[in-house]
Amino acid sequence: MNFNMKPEMNKEILVANLYFQAVFPVIKILLQDDPALARKFAKVKSRVVFKAKSGEGEWIGCTLIFDEGAFSLDFEDFSKGDIVFGFSSVEKMNTFLKGGAALPKIKGFTKPILLAKVISLLLSLKLMMPDVMPKAPLKKYLKVKMALSMVTLALSKLNHFDYPDMKAWTKNQPDRVYQLSVNDSDIAVYLRVKAGKTKAGKGLYQRRRPFIHMRFGSVYAALKILLREAEFVEGVDKGYVSIEGSPEYAAQLNDLMMRVQALTT
Repeated sequence: MNFNMKPEMNKEILVANLYFQAVFPVIKILLQDDPALARKFAKVKSRVVFKAKSGEGEWIGCTLIFDEGAFSLDFEDFSKGDIVFGFSSVEKMNTFLKGGAALPKIKGFTKPILLAKVISLLLSLKLMMPDVMPKAPLKKYLKVKMALSMVTLALSKLNHFDYPDMKAWTKNQPDRVYQLSVNDSDIAVYLRVKAGKTKAGKGLYQRRRPFIHMRFGSVYAALKILLREAEFVEGVDKGYVSIEGSPEYAAQLNDLMMRVQALTT
């Protein structure tokens, strides 16, 4: 599947918005399922801002809100925070978020303990990178759970952002549910598509049988696909993933998932 963008669509801003609205939300998974991070943020009550100057001289950004274990995001107000990561361009911010060499201006050095906690949290997000192979069972579980949650949310956001090929894929579909799950775990997410609209969700969809259900045999099997150690078709042949439903649409969904990975890494 070829993915084209409208000339007026700024790719860097698109990528930034995917980080704000699809990558950052999985922080909630880390704070719930990683005991060490949960302890670090159990009593933290603060706002952490990421913002960058766009080509038009305006700022884009979002605020991470920590409230004694609870976590939320504010996409409207990013004017101030206890810690502020500021970038001179959206491209530099994206490079930083992808783990590249780009340094922000940081406001918050007067709060070194909080800053250290935030940095450790950002580093934990790197688990989703395709070249990161964790060794500890908990980290493997977190990688799979975060990656599948992020990718379904990102696909829905791409549709909301009017990403041309995502819009083309969704516009003529009836009410369909694309389910992804991992056997012998609580990892399950879905993408619902209906007449050009999309919604990402967690858990097993209960109202109807999914149009497509990708079942990964285990966390280990899911990692084989996420780490690109096996291509999708090879993964099906080797039993890493089974497909219930249309193989054609499953392949299209996988292509879209790979596009999300390419945009965010």
